[in-house]
Amino acid sequence: MFSNEPAADPIQTFQEWMSEAESSEPNDPTAAALGTVGEDGMPAVRMVLIKGADAKGFVFFTNFESRKGRHLLDRPKAAILFHWKSLRRQVRIEGEVHQVSDTEADAYFASRARDSRIGAWASQQSRPLKGKFELEKRVAEFGLKYAVGAIPRPPYWSGFRVVPRLIEFWQDGAFRLHDRLVYHREGEAWRTERLYP
Repeated sequence: MFSNEPAADPIQTFQEWMSEAESSEPNDPTAAALGTVGEDGMPAVRMVLIKGADAKGFVFFTNFESRKGRHLLDRPKAAILFHWKSLRRQVRIEGEVHQVSDTEADAYFASRARDSRIGAWASQQSRPLKGKFELEKRVAEFGLKYAVGAIPRPPYWSGFRVVPRLIEFWQDGAFRLHDRLVYHREGEAWRTERLYP
């Protein structure tokens, strides 16, 4: 259960929980469900890997021409949900979305495995694919194109930062009497409230 005096900074609590998840989760603890809203007003959700979490927000990278990329460029608001089954915990985040800087995107792209960088060029993410051979052919073409030297970041590939206005920490409790603590951003500070399970 949470202390009667919760931490003033929810990012500190998040980083502590993430550290625990990194040592207990059998799969990637940075995996999170990302919710967006499409042009038809309908919600859409998919898993992404969160590559940074600090006072500025939660960062992930993607193809801006993908379905989620188009959603976020058109309607820059999102929700993120981490669920760490091994810890019986989840963290829910809601906020506005901003593009990361070119410098950030370039640095992260350069850190990726070579085949992942080739894949960013080869995949026309979220668009119809006639068959697996079509993708394999594109991978081979870009592999040859960038066989020597640095692989530049595609102009349509970058990152988004979800700037939280709400962060909810949920801890499983016996008999479904779960512990829920919500942080609401108010200017530069955070206000907390507890919720019934």
